Amino acid sequence: MVNITRAADLSVVGANGACWVAPVGTTALDSPLTQPPAPWEPLGAISDDGLTYGFDEDSQEFTPWGLTSPFRTQITKSVRTFGLTVWETSRVAVQSLQYRLDPGDLEPDGTGLTKYAETASPVPDRRAFWFLVIDGDSYKGFYVPQGEISERSDVTFKQDEMSGYEWTITTYPDEAGNTVYHVDKIPATPAYSGS
Repeated sequence: MVNITRAADLSVVGANGACWVAPVGTTALDSPLTQPPAPWEPLGAISDDGLTYGFDEDSQEFTPWGLTSPFRTQITKSVRTFGLTVWETSRVAVQSLQYRLDPGDLEPDGTGLTKYAETASPVPDRRAFWFLVIDGDSYKGFYVPQGEISERSDVTFKQDEMSGYEWTITTYPDEAGNTVYHVDKIPATPAYSGS
């Protein structure tokens, strides 16, 4: 009889998590157990849909004459995205991302009013992001050295619904050619003995 190998502690349920943002060039955290220091800014509460880590890839298959199956495949596109809905829409860091503004532009005036305008000609607004997923004693950290909100959903203001900013964040390569750095604290996979 074949024994099926399973280890529940090697699976992850995104039970909790958070996201921080900082200017491009901000140093990555060396551990998912470290509280992000300034200039990292928290994005606050995230909807119960959690975080989506997306893969968008295309490839080209090469099938030689006389065969019906390819003998080589070349990756022609490889994009990583993160999707989330932030609920603390009045938080300065969140507004700064939603409207592509410098956080200093969102300082209230002497009367407590915040005034800003949305441009008809937005320019690129890349930032560094730190995403954290927590499941008990398992932590998965994702450092994005250069990311930008590439999709924004409509915003609903309704009595029985939480208003939120639903974003897709596209990652871009840094000087080393990397788009996402992973720093995890997860249980070790036990050695397989074949029994």
